[in-house]
Amino acid sequence: QVEDVVGCHIEDAVTFWAQNVSRCNDLLKLSCALAEACPRANAVFGKPDFSKIYGGCFSEDGCWYRCKVQQVISNEKAGTCQVLYIDYGNSEVLSRSDIVEIPPNLQCPSVAKKYRLWGLQIPTDQNLNMFDQGKKFLSSLVFEKEIKIRHKAKHKDGTVIAQAEYEKTDIGEEVAKAGFAEKCTSPGNTEVVEERKVDVMQNQHRKINVSVPLWVNRSDHALYSIPGGHFDQVAASASNQNFAGNRMFAPKEKMLVSTSVPDSSLAQVRPDQKLSEEKEVLRRDNVNLLQRQKELELKEKEASRKAAESFEETLHTYIGTKMRSLAAKVKALKEMRHTNKNSCFGEQLSQAIEVVTEGCLTVPCSLEKLQKVWTEYDLAQERIRLCRNVDERDELITKRDEVQHNLYSAVEELILEVDQLPLPERSRTLQELSASLEMVYGQGSEVDNSEEVFQQFFKWKGVKMKKLICVRNDTDTALQILSDWFSGILKCFDLMSEASSDLEEVVGNVDEILKKVELAICEELDTDLNEHDEAEKGIIMSAYNQVIHNVRQEQSMITVIQNRYLASVEFKKQAEEWLNRRPDINNLVSVKKTLKSLKAQLRWKLVEKNNFEESDDYSEFEMAGIKEEIADLRNRVLQEISKEQEEYEKLMYLTQKWFPELPLLYPEAGILNYMNSGGLLTRSLERDLLDAEPMKELSTKRPLVCSEIQGQKVLLKGYSVDVSSEAKVIERVAKYHRAYDQQKEKSGLLQLLFLLFCKASDPLVYLMVPYYPGASLGALQADTPLTLEEALKVMKGVAQGLQTLHGANIVHGSLHGNNVFAVNRKQGIVGDFDFTKSEEQRAAANTMVVGTLSLVSPELKMGQPASPASDMYAYGWPPFLGEKEANVMHYVSFNLQLCVQNQEFGIKEDGTPEVDVVVMDDKVKSLLQNLFCCNRLTAEQVLKDDCFLVVDTIPVSPQPGEELEPHEEHDSEKTDEKRRQLTEEGGANPAQ
Repeated sequence: QVEDVVGCHIEDAVTFWAQNVSRCNDLLKLSCALAEACPRANAVFGKPDFSKIYGGCFSEDGCWYRCKVQQVISNEKAGTCQVLYIDYGNSEVLSRSDIVEIPPNLQCPSVAKKYRLWGLQIPTDQNLNMFDQGKKFLSSLVFEKEIKIRHKAKHKDGTVIAQAEYEKTDIGEEVAKAGFAEKCTSPGNTEVVEERKVDVMQNQHRKINVSVPLWVNRSDHALYSIPGGHFDQVAASASNQNFAGNRMFAPKEKMLVSTSVPDSSLAQVRPDQKLSEEKEVLRRDNVNLLQRQKELELKEKEASRKAAESFEETLHTYIGTKMRSLAAKVKALKEMRHTNKNSCFGEQLSQAIEVVTEGCLTVPCSLEKLQKVWTEYDLAQERIRLCRNVDERDELITKRDEVQHNLYSAVEELILEVDQLPLPERSRTLQELSASLEMVYGQGSEVDNSEEVFQQFFKWKGVKMKKLICVRNDTDTALQILSDWFSGILKCFDLMSEASSDLEEVVGNVDEILKKVELAICEELDTDLNEHDEAEKGIIMSAYNQVIHNVRQEQSMITVIQNRYLASVEFKKQAEEWLNRRPDINNLVSVKKTLKSLKAQLRWKLVEKNNFEESDDYSEFEMAGIKEEIADLRNRVLQEISKEQEEYEKLMYLTQKWFPELPLLYPEAGILNYMNSGGLLTRSLERDLLDAEPMKELSTKRPLVCSEIQGQKVLLKGYSVDVSSEAKVIERVAKYHRAYDQQKEKSGLLQLLFLLFCKASDPLVYLMVPYYPGASLGALQADTPLTLEEALKVMKGVAQGLQTLHGANIVHGSLHGNNVFAVNRKQGIVGDFDFTKSEEQRAAANTMVVGTLSLVSPELKMGQPASPASDMYAYGWPPFLGEKEANVMHYVSFNLQLCVQNQEFGIKEDGTPEVDVVVMDDKVKSLLQNLFCCNRLTAEQVLKDDCFLVVDTIPVSPQPGEELEPHEEHDSEKTDEKRRQLTEEGGANPAQ
């Protein structure tokens, strides 16, 4: 038979273990199966079966491998056994706890086989050094190499006698040539010769009387071999260092002097002269060994004498020592029992299981019904909302009303049922339970929902307690026997006692009694309820994880019930008002009529004023009266517009919450248009009715007028729209306004007041915003620059504005110093932008260039779309300019303007500034560097930067009579033509 194998372990110069190359997949499957089965398997107890295959945990890597027990070294509970790893050939000594039973399907034949080189044997006179050299030599030929094996014979122990070849090299011949083995007279007698050799070596070791590893015994030299195939070369160790240079030999055999690997010439007969020299060396070695033997014998006698003296001394104090030891153990046992009595083994987890199983709340029966009806109600409302057919409208409304009544009944039913449940108390109990368990067991992990783990836990706890009770009973029985013995022995030594008793019967076997007491106490002391093996820990943690899973599941259910309960209470409260009646727009119509009348009066007064100004009978006194009447009419119109807004807000709420049919029932009211604009659109307010003053110096590209409403200065920005662009403008304005409306003044955004249309013939829409004259960052820095503290406060507000926009998925796209405002030099506000343009169009228009510098982010230059990151780049652009360009930068950048004024700096290839060379505060420099890099900070991260930790941004609302300032589109007040030209060139013209 011929097979290909890979060497995995070397025993000696002619014996090795190897694995068939075709069984590599079997090894992989075995490893996976053992890794899964062994950690949960039972450890070997009692006398192991030497013919059975077990699982052994290899000491070097902690992995599991198949093994057979070769020898029981210690029979104690925590004893040790010598095992052979049958799939690799190496062996080691393992604790019983590391040897486990494995399933029958893993009891298959070994993967590795033991091979002996055909026709070779180890010389009986070979010393340990030569033995190790031979082992190394064979390892270099076969270990982890694919070799070809030709079977010749087979021993009774399963060892295969074979001829081995590696790359057409006969391994046996190489070993023989190297002098590590010799030819057998008869290959079949190899086993007999090896046995004789073992006997000779054992006799030599007995004479020396020193524990030297027997190289002929495979197990003594394989203790450090790794099952996975790694082999630690055997070298001269500390245990045999006293024999370095000495050689073991037999009197009838010759041996090789050299320990190196010789060539083929060393196998020839040596000359007589060389042989005589070898004999002399051997003679000297023999003399040294005999001398060493005598020294060891003397040491042994001395050790025996000392041991006898120590034993004699121990005998004198044996009884006292024994009783003191026993008393100390009894004391420790009392303390342990007291501690365990107070700890209540597993009681906390047992109570937790009872809480989550027996006290668990169930889902109210009415909840499922309510959810079903509520879903049906939402669907009915949505159908009405999407309906555009007047004929279908009434039918859908009737169906909705029917479902609404059903929902009202279901809500009442749920409220009554939930009121009977102790939801707050139960939620608090579960929260306290979860917190107390997590303090003991830590965070729970996800598990599959299974109640079997509870049964397994209680079963394990019962077995554990039963074992503990049994152990305690044994201890109590043993101690009672000892107590009875002491009572009996007292009578023997009581001279006053007349009771006669047999001394042999009274004394009895006291040594056996003491031994049983000590063993019983030690066993109970070793039975620690708080120490668990891996299997027990698994049971406990599984039960704990299941408890936490049930707790979270019930808490989630309670949250759902509570949320639905609160929604039901709110629904019932509001539904009672509208359940049997319908809203109308009578109030809105009334307000609109009043508005129409007031606007007509206002127009007539305006015409009267214009005519009177051109009249020959002009009088200042009469003109003042007319102006007062006009101002009063304007105020009344604005008041009525506020009432109109309130009515629209009510109708919008009713449309969204209860009656989506209102826009269908009253299309003339324009409810949908109001909703789509976010509450900004009004058709009752017209530009002609306001006392508007055109701002020609800022109106280079679009109409821009200034007015005053109720004591607040405002700007009206005119946008030219057509039918296709009107909806898009309204959508962008509404999105911006909703972002502002969530936080109001704390949003960091410019407030939008109204969106109003001109006459039908005029394709203009006006956006009304607050007017902040002189408060833009560019204007402030040109006039009275901010201090560092003021600049930080302002820039924190700007960062808040950008965070609000980016959180609403809005990219500003045209951020610069003229649409950022410092209200009262404290609060930073981000201005609006051109709502007729998309964010890409705004970013493309914002191509501000100063000299050779471009203030556009690198990614925008490369054609990438505008993004929050490009906004943050614009936010970080400070005036890194010298004196020549400092005045220009006041109009195009805004960030921390005082930090680097009048400093020269470098520009990188991508156009970003060299911040490192500028002298400024370290925190500010760090912030700017993080705004110019590729991976820029977000607005949220900027707000958390160290620069702004001590900055308190105070919201400032515009007050009547207070000077306010234009935003981004209109720029600050321009005082000369040069500034206007620079602004237009930079793409930040207010009329864009």
